[in-house]
Amino acid sequence: MARIDLDLAHSYRPNPQKDEDYALLPLKMSFADGGAYALLGPSGCGKTTMLNIISGLVVPSQGTVKFGERDVTRLSPQERNIAQVFQFPVIYDTMTVAENLAFPLRNRGVAPERIKQRVGQIAEMLEMSAQLDKRAAGLAADAKQKISLGRGLVREDVSAVLFDEPLTVIDPHLKWQLRRKLKQIHHELKLTLVYVTHDQVEALTFADQVVVMTRGRAVQVGTASDLFERPRHTFVGHFIGSPGMNFLPATLTSGAPAGATLLGIRPEYVTLAAPNAAGAVPGTVKTAQDIGTYWLLTTTLADGTMLRARLSGEQPIPKAGEAVWLSIVGAHTCYYRNEELVA
Repeated sequence: MARIDLDLAHSYRPNPQKDEDYALLPLKMSFADGGAYALLGPSGCGKTTMLNIISGLVVPSQGTVKFGERDVTRLSPQERNIAQVFQFPVIYDTMTVAENLAFPLRNRGVAPERIKQRVGQIAEMLEMSAQLDKRAAGLAADAKQKISLGRGLVREDVSAVLFDEPLTVIDPHLKWQLRRKLKQIHHELKLTLVYVTHDQVEALTFADQVVVMTRGRAVQVGTASDLFERPRHTFVGHFIGSPGMNFLPATLTSGAPAGATLLGIRPEYVTLAAPNAAGAVPGTVKTAQDIGTYWLLTTTLADGTMLRARLSGEQPIPKAGEAVWLSIVGAHTCYYRNEELVA
């Protein structure tokens, strides 16, 4: 295992001139030895490019990749000692589960007794001990992907294990179990894991640190709490949460230079207020939806801006068409300028 340091940029075009020409804009980032990270963002944001640069499948057009003190920028995945798990299972259908799990170890000349021990350990972690003697061809897609995960995790000497949306083929009701299982495996094996996904629940469940990406930039690295409570970029506020953060035009009178500002407030922190209360704004209820554990109130303000609030059912819930006042200024309010957090 190793600390991974990136200091690079990448473009698939020969002479990039503007930001749009880059798949990854210039960045400096480190992944700690033994850490669990998720690269989170929509399609085309650069997360798979970053993963492939770490693995050695792509050589960055500028800069370096280091594993510890070793410059691996131009080394192959084999020379970097990387394990990678892809969206779809990469296994041998003619082999048994045990033979598939053992294959990466046999290739490296690991002693047979140690192979048996390690295969048994990984199979137990993945709850596949009863299937070790079954041929992979007869298994369901989710079981095949579990084998693929196991092949990535079975080696003890890897620098890192990289996952590229590995739960795509897994049934939704099994995804939660496998995410929890991967987190447990990480805590037991202490491997460096980097996990690509566009699913915020997947990222926040699995990773200790989440790298949120948009338009080729890593706009914030942090814990689930960091990303939810203090998004450092408006994209993070929008992308994390269900629904995402509310953004309203605002004017700051202190704490930052004058200029066009957005007030950001999570729906969870918007509350009903008395008319003309300090820090509150008037609006008209558009919809009031019973989500089960909370009510989602969607209101329209005088300037046409939409404001959402998540309210508990323990209070009277206004109906569509009613006038309300909503409190938006408090300890959880954030302020943004040029998409960046300023206060």
